[in-house]
Amino acid sequence: MRDYLLFRKFVTPIAIELLFWLGVGLCVAEGIAMIAFSAGRFANGLGIFGGILTILVGPIFVRIVCELMMAIFGIHEALKNGDKR
Repeated sequence: MRDYLLFRKFVTPIAIELLFWLGVGLCVAEGIAMIAFSAGRFANGLGIFGGILTILVGPIFVRIVCELMMAIFGIHEALKNGDKR
C-alpha cells in the first residue's frame, strides 16, 4: 500500500485491464444490438454483417489499444529499473 501512496507502483495498469473488459462488453453489446435492429424494413444484410464484424474485430481492437497503453508503463518500469535489454 505504501508503494501506491508514494507513486512507486501505478494503479493505472489495473484500470486499463478493467477498461479492456468494459470495452469488450460494449463491443459485444453493440454487435448484438446492430444485429437485432437490422431486421427492420430497410434491412439489406449490412447490419448483420456489421454486427458480426463488431463482435469479432471490436475486442481485438480494444486489446491492441490497451496493450499499447500497457507498453508505455512497461517502458517506464524498464527505464526506472535500469534494465538493459
